[in-house]
Amino acid sequence: MGCDGGTIPKRHELVKGPRKVEKADKNAELVARWSYCALSQEKLRRPIVACELGRLYNKDAIIEFLLDKSADKTPMEAASHIKSIKNVTELNLADNPAWSGDKECIKGDKYDDFQSARFICPVVGLEMNGRHRFCFLRNCGCVFSERALKEIKSEVCHK
Repeated sequence: MGCDGGTIPKRHELVKGPRKVEKADKNAELVARWSYCALSQEKLRRPIVACELGRLYNKDAIIEFLLDKSADKTPMEAASHIKSIKNVTELNLADNPAWSGDKECIKGDKYDDFQSARFICPVVGLEMNGRHRFCFLRNCGCVFSERALKEIKSEVCHK
């Protein structure tokens, strides 16, 4: 019948193991990196700038960060390496004609495809959603996929 002293519980029945650590969703992390400002965590809007580490920022967030050097404000990790506006490059991004993100009213009754990117590579047409590597030229700010730069094999801008 049980509880009559005939059963002896084992250790694994009494001691609970450590909880499993929750892992961040890689798709959500990619979407956040390619569609939100690394400094202010707001949606990316033009003009968009990038640092030498490849992080994307809103230009107004960088300017506010550089202007506000008060002692009580601690430097942000995402932009601690940026000392002046010369450390960032303004990007010339090509819009994705298939993207309809901000044009529609989102009511929550439809599926949002986060893999559809706002910008694309102007040469090859790859979407800038984090699945493919992208590069930008420091002198003009043009953004290309790494695949396009290998095909062009030139250090000058194609425009």
